[in-house]
Amino acid sequence: MKLEVKRIGNSDGFILPRDLMERLEIHRGQQFHVVELPGGGLQLLPYDPDFERALDSAEELMDEYRDTLAALAK
Repeated sequence: MKLEVKRIGNSDGFILPRDLMERLEIHRGQQFHVVELPGGGLQLLPYDPDFERALDSAEELMDEYRDTLAALAK
């Protein structure tokens, strides 16, 4: 499905067709995590505070052990 980024108020965004929202059970005001995929894609996941905390912890761990992880990746 092709979506176009448009001006929405003072922001930019895209509008999801109503039939897609109904099929995916998406509701106005619902929050999502946006995950950047390799190759430039995006994935939208329903917002989950536990998932966000896990992502934050993983980022902190990767920052703390950046050199070790880089050496292991060789």
